[in-house]
Amino acid sequence: MRKLILLLTLSLISFTIHAQETSNPLLVKDVEGQKKWVDSVYNSLTLNEKIAQLYMVQVFSSQTEAEKAKVLNLINKNKIGGVIYSKGGPYRQAKLNNELQAASKIPLLIGMDAEWGLSMRLDSTYSFPWNMTLGAIKDNFLIEQTGRQLGEHCKRLGVHFNFAPVVDINTNPKNPIIGNRSFGEDRDNVTEKAAAFMKGMQSVGVLANAKHFPGHGDTEADSHLTLPTVAFDAKRIDSVELYPYKTLIKEGLSSVMVAHLNIPSLEPRQDYPSSISKNIVTNILKERLGFKGLIFTDALTMKGAANYKFEGLDGVNEGSTSTVGNIDLAAFLAGNDIMLMSENPEAGIAKLEKAVNKGLITEERLAHSVKKLLQAKYKVGLNNYKPIYTHNLSNDLNRLRDDILYEELMEEAVTIARDSSGLLPLRHLETKKIAYVELGNDSGKPFLNALKKYAQVHEVKANNLSNLIAKLQNYNTVIVGFHKSNANPWKSYKFSDKELTWLYEIARTNTVILDVFAKPYALLDLQTVTNIESVVVSYQNSKIAQETSAEIIFGALPAKGTLPVSAGPYFKVGYGVQTNSLERLGYSVPERVGLSSYRLKKIDSIANHAVNAGMTPGIQLIVARKGKVVYNKNFGNHTYNKGSQKVRGDDLYDVASLTKIVATLPLFMEMEEQGIVSLDTKLSEAIPYYKNTNKKNITFKKMLSHYAQLKPWIPFYFATLDTVTKKPSTKYYRKSPTGKFNIKVANNLYMREDYQDSIPKIIKETDLLSRLRYRYSDLPYYILKQYIEEHYNKPLNELVQDHFYKSLGANNTVYNPYKTISNTRITPTEEDDYYRFQKVQGYVHDMGAAMQDGVGGHAGVFSNANDITKIMQMYLQKGYYGGVRYLKPETIDKFNTCYFCENKVRRGIGFDKPQLGESGPTCGCVSMTSFGHSGFTGTYTWADPDEELVYVFMANRTYPSSKGKNMLLRADIRTNIQEAIYEAIIR
Repeated sequence: MRKLILLLTLSLISFTIHAQETSNPLLVKDVEGQKKWVDSVYNSLTLNEKIAQLYMVQVFSSQTEAEKAKVLNLINKNKIGGVIYSKGGPYRQAKLNNELQAASKIPLLIGMDAEWGLSMRLDSTYSFPWNMTLGAIKDNFLIEQTGRQLGEHCKRLGVHFNFAPVVDINTNPKNPIIGNRSFGEDRDNVTEKAAAFMKGMQSVGVLANAKHFPGHGDTEADSHLTLPTVAFDAKRIDSVELYPYKTLIKEGLSSVMVAHLNIPSLEPRQDYPSSISKNIVTNILKERLGFKGLIFTDALTMKGAANYKFEGLDGVNEGSTSTVGNIDLAAFLAGNDIMLMSENPEAGIAKLEKAVNKGLITEERLAHSVKKLLQAKYKVGLNNYKPIYTHNLSNDLNRLRDDILYEELMEEAVTIARDSSGLLPLRHLETKKIAYVELGNDSGKPFLNALKKYAQVHEVKANNLSNLIAKLQNYNTVIVGFHKSNANPWKSYKFSDKELTWLYEIARTNTVILDVFAKPYALLDLQTVTNIESVVVSYQNSKIAQETSAEIIFGALPAKGTLPVSAGPYFKVGYGVQTNSLERLGYSVPERVGLSSYRLKKIDSIANHAVNAGMTPGIQLIVARKGKVVYNKNFGNHTYNKGSQKVRGDDLYDVASLTKIVATLPLFMEMEEQGIVSLDTKLSEAIPYYKNTNKKNITFKKMLSHYAQLKPWIPFYFATLDTVTKKPSTKYYRKSPTGKFNIKVANNLYMREDYQDSIPKIIKETDLLSRLRYRYSDLPYYILKQYIEEHYNKPLNELVQDHFYKSLGANNTVYNPYKTISNTRITPTEEDDYYRFQKVQGYVHDMGAAMQDGVGGHAGVFSNANDITKIMQMYLQKGYYGGVRYLKPETIDKFNTCYFCENKVRRGIGFDKPQLGESGPTCGCVSMTSFGHSGFTGTYTWADPDEELVYVFMANRTYPSSKGKNMLLRADIRTNIQEAIYEAIIR
């Protein structure tokens, strides 16, 4: 034993030779005022009350009245110094706290374990990411901001001390109690993160606590249940475990919590808890590290301390065989200031009082701790205590800006831990057939829904592996989501044997992206990664984490995170593949792009009014700014019928004339920039069919500016109706496909194919308007369709899919959706009583487009708001989207130019533009660089480069009849919404 003590003494010579120079972190600027208050309070206390100030007892806001009475007794009778709140709810805790504070002679110091937020202990409160997640982030300012906002929550609920941050360096993956609570295994990273977190929290007046001294990161036991051993020598502990404390103490750390650990190199007594070791608490923490802040024991009810049978000191146990309270005495003698969660506070107080009376504890030693506690109370404002104001408490503890910060944190944290073939972010969507397979025991629905915003992703399930592999043969990319419970950081994170078998087999036969929504140690279960092309670590299974991870996979966001720990031979600490954004749309909240959520609520009112007033059965609405969709809502139903299906985000609408700018125009723009045609090319030059006609000298520039004397439209269908019945003539139609009657214009209605040739002939021969002036017309797009299809020798619908939609990920944008999509996802456009005499659903509403087999240059496209936003965002980004250059910036600018403004023609080339006078297609509040279009069915979209805004409005206002007044237009619904968007911009 003497040899052991000698070795310990020698090992500590170098360990203690240089004491760290530090200041008292509990002092305030008004030192004299603080000292006067502290001395006044201290001198007013009896010996028993002074000792009782050093006790912080556990309180549950969910406790019974009997339990509350016990706490009130400790406050009233013993005058304890504080409480640490545990399980309960925020309103209950606020009410209880006000009651306890009112009963206390001296305001209580309130503490909580809120490492990742008040939700660590309370329901209905906010949860920030675990420390392990934060450890993957490079930007420490975000960690500081996390500490600040978490501190604001604590302060709002009257919490003065947050027992955070955890500064344990988790070098042992098997650690059962720290794990996710640690910032990682790298001491420098842990120190930087902890310092930033502390700085943020203390900046708002909530005192920090570094734990668990001297280091709980490399243990395989839980000190709540037993006494874990740390077997390292003093040199290692000094260089690793103590490293964060040295830095934090220099930077103003308010308090330290001492763990219950067995550390033979620092404390020679066998199985002697570190929390009652004078060498560890006084010699190392207070003297060598120079710490002058408050020192808390870890909870004395934990088995790591409670199981130790401390026999006490001579004289203290006289007349009693009870050892209750001895551990409290030992903790104080070791150098601790605050006895946290004593098993028996009254017994402990009595033991300490007896020790003082026996001279074992000096008045100076007692005053040292009590006055530090009082300094802390003064620092947090308890010299001027105010009760907690409960009004709006829930909103104050669950703020929009907390969601924004969480989102920012996950964007910085998600880590690509492996990408052997450069698969990420996913490109060339036109070549991808993507399946999603869910593993784990928690939901991956937010992840799947987010993936579907970018591409056609099918969830594949099977009861057995062979069936699953067979189903996956239809796909060339498989995203495997491993989803584990996000309820707390201790939840199971491991793969089951079955899941590993399935994963290996999926990877053997498919290109795989494995996304782990759990702590990175889950990767330890992987015996091989040979066949797994990419591994993403998303750390948590929260909704925001899942959505963010999907955005990174598809390149809407860059990947920035690095692994905070190593996880076996394939995944090393500090590694992370860094990627760039492909400039695909992201999804966020308005405030992140300078819009006000509150002001955008006006849109809800306008849209609901439109639906309730019968202007349209339903609406899809999207607002995007700065590349992020920040408003995405649906209103109403598919029809006015009772029980009609509610509008969903993946429902399709007939976009009518939006077809012009989302299908025909981009193909023509492509041809123009390739030099195939120019805007000054005449129709007779491009299409010989128009030689020797009254349209031969019309240029594309004039034609697409609607300044070419072309008639607005021609009712081609009218000539195919029976002159008596006014119904489809048997000369042109059959109820089933027969011979040349094969152009399907509606259910059970087939037109004679040769009538399609009559359409261009009618256009060719029709008269021009009597004078040249602006007149909107569909005819240019009949002509343009003819020109494009003849050039490529391919139908328009196939061309636009191949050139744009497939690679854009516009999977919900199609012609003739009835062929491939269920009517449950397609909104109807009309109960037709003048041409097809049936409900028009899945078939284009426009009669002329229907007669072109559903594929018109002017109409025929069906889509949803999300896809239209992608196309408009591509235009807004000067022809670039998803890593693909579709069109040159100069091409976009050329077509987004008003060439005939001096002639009172507002239009660009294909695009509509803002009004030149008082009235027009916009709210009058958009920039003159903006552009868009509207559709007969009620659709509308507009993009503004100056404000980086895209607005999409989808409706089926023509249902049940298109014959009435266009109330959406008359009531300015779409432009009023547009105005509300601009009013929501935070200037």
